[in-house]
Amino acid sequence: MRYHNITKDDMLNGDGLRVVLWVAGCNHCCKECQNPITWDPNGGLAFTEAEEKEIFAELDKDYISGITFSGGDPLHPANIAGVTDFAKKIRQKYPEKTIWLYTGSLWEEIQNEEIVQYLDVCVDGEFLVKRKDPALRWKGSDNQRVIDVPATLRQGEIILHA
Repeated sequence: MRYHNITKDDMLNGDGLRVVLWVAGCNHCCKECQNPITWDPNGGLAFTEAEEKEIFAELDKDYISGITFSGGDPLHPANIAGVTDFAKKIRQKYPEKTIWLYTGSLWEEIQNEEIVQYLDVCVDGEFLVKRKDPALRWKGSDNQRVIDVPATLRQGEIILHA
């Protein structure tokens, strides 16, 4: 897995103050994407134990609500195994922290992936410039859904995050 940035004390990509891991690799290539530099799965830097420790140091802070995986697409074939393994470690080490994930894929396409069992919120769907709305919270276009993953898994139907 490769990444472009680790953002600390982020308030735009999920509830509360968060650490955000911006991974490299995306096949969706949405028109007017805010991060086209992250599309190349070979771009950025290798995600190593040093970056993992850096993120753990952030998550150790009481005021940090959790982590958000963004990019790029955390579910790109170059990322899904690494992101899943890391999300599992985070869930085990920090059960009280929330895990958010942004993907251009639809929930219906990813709902059976292992990673969903570690997520609290999944923002799904490609960004569509014709449906862009800057007033939306946690998403860029109104076709995207901010999904409460545990509730969705329990109910067997999509439940949106409040």
